[in-house]
Amino acid sequence: MFLHQRVQTLKQISRYVRNIIDKSSTKLPQTTSAVVKASNQRFLPTSVSCTGCRRNYSTDSKDEIPPRKPRSLPMLMDFPELIWPSMIKSIKNWIMVQFIIRPYFDREFNLPDFIKGAKQALQVVSAALSGGELKNLEGLVDRRTLQDLKESMGKMSVAQRYDLMVDKKDIYFSFPYQVGVMFDEEDEQSQKRFVEITMVFHVLKGLKGMVERGDPIPLNIGVMPEFRDKISICNYRFIKEFTKGVDSDWTVNVVNHFKPSDLVDE
Repeated sequence: MFLHQRVQTLKQISRYVRNIIDKSSTKLPQTTSAVVKASNQRFLPTSVSCTGCRRNYSTDSKDEIPPRKPRSLPMLMDFPELIWPSMIKSIKNWIMVQFIIRPYFDREFNLPDFIKGAKQALQVVSAALSGGELKNLEGLVDRRTLQDLKESMGKMSVAQRYDLMVDKKDIYFSFPYQVGVMFDEEDEQSQKRFVEITMVFHVLKGLKGMVERGDPIPLNIGVMPEFRDKISICNYRFIKEFTKGVDSDWTVNVVNHFKPSDLVDE
């Protein structure tokens, strides 16, 4: 009975998020292909156009268009806002794991275990961001990414920082958006190779407590501000070096949190 109630709860939340996203005209930008032949440059997020960038309005008309409402949760990094899985990418991800990563990189690798670890990483990183303790993320988050996060955190209020904290049990939906394999062609001797996985997490702050208490999710959740403002989406990208003879751990090189309600308001 408890499992049935939990399933119904998650279905209601997913329907709500899909409804508010469908109202938005936001389109997802294209990301890089699954298999990238990289140069000797670092594999870090590049600058792309996004819905979070500043827009200019023409003042030629008589009725000036007012500037858009500021986001309740500012962007942490300049990275496309990923929300839903792509069927084509999901198929490619499965092929990549089964026919590339497992046979040639790591025979013990499997996505379910990776996703569990990714959820734990999300909880650790978000807690450090919320508390302003970025030094605790050294070794877990890429150095250049930490620098970007430091700059973004300096522009956020205490309340906005608190909103970044995520309990892994508040995650009601998660999936790998893209799995990529990269090779360093410039270094033929070492033949460096990397695996990069972009994860998407849907979060309802307080879901853990609601489920434990057995509280039902109201059918009119979409018109209740206390729920609308508690839903957020997190995009995290993980990378690991699989060069032969190299002992490496998964690190994070993209961190982004945003609210679906902000996309609707835009």
